[in-house]
Amino acid sequence: MVDVGGKAPTAREAVARALVVMSRATRDRIAAGEVEKGDVLAAARLAGVMAAKRTPDLVPLCHPVALAGVEVEVRTVARGVEAVATVRALDRTGVEMEALTAVAAACLTVYDMLKRYERGMRIEAVELLEKRGGRTGPWRRAPARRPVSAPGRRPRGRATPARW
Repeated sequence: MVDVGGKAPTAREAVARALVVMSRATRDRIAAGEVEKGDVLAAARLAGVMAAKRTPDLVPLCHPVALAGVEVEVRTVARGVEAVATVRALDRTGVEMEALTAVAAACLTVYDMLKRYERGMRIEAVELLEKRGGRTGPWRRAPARRPVSAPGRRPRGRATPARW
């Protein structure tokens, strides 16, 4: 484990997201409240918060951090379900791992609750969106660039929604 004892505590924040890709029929079950295990979005939110708090138990050599706040938003989007976590702390090390763990656990919960209806769902794009605080300062993921098709060729498939 890296020694962070000499570092001064500073305000830290990290935002991460992930996506569970599923069929429209499975996504519509969530909105209609037709999932036998219960409220998928509420369960995923709770799982994300709980996972952020347990990150050092799940990720070897990850420092325990006194979390000041964990917010997990889970919502349906065009391709499935998106989870976004914002984690804050006043500590000597960052909270990126806590934010990433939160969205991963939220998405695993979505998968678990819906696997009866669709086993082929995929968890994609588990990624850090931004972080603030610490020695390295702020960082933000650059917006995704759309691929440019070759001249004279039509792009294949449907256009990607702005968010996903």
